Amino acid sequence: MYPENLIAPMRSELTDVGFQEFRTAEEVENHIKDFKGTTLVVINSVCGCAAGAARPGVRYALENSSVKPDVLATVFAGNDVEAVAKIRQLHLPYPPSSPAMGLFKDGELVHFIERHHIEGRNAKMIGDHLVEVFDHFCK
Repeated sequence: MYPENLIAPMRSELTDVGFQEFRTAEEVENHIKDFKGTTLVVINSVCGCAAGAARPGVRYALENSSVKPDVLATVFAGNDVEAVAKIRQLHLPYPPSSPAMGLFKDGELVHFIERHHIEGRNAKMIGDHLVEVFDHFCK
């Protein structure tokens, strides 16, 4: 596990814009199974593509979309071990990936962005893609 003081700024890049943290499998399961509406779950990470594209891309999308998910949530790979394992189980058949983003609607995964969709793209490209995803699924 990463030292909490190391990842705190990385967590806050999402929590400062309204993301709630799921730290346990129970928090993930209780929200996803019962929630009617849309939930974006970001699997955050310490890697460069999370810092340079994923987190800034999500923030860009939230600033530039008229339609947003009902709930914004995040888990941190390498620290929120149970929560990450549970969300990865809900992402099946996609393989484990971080960073990654999954959009759930009424408890079902409707869109998933894997690490290989994030690597090599800039924050605006990620953000523009998310705006389209929000427009399609969150109305």
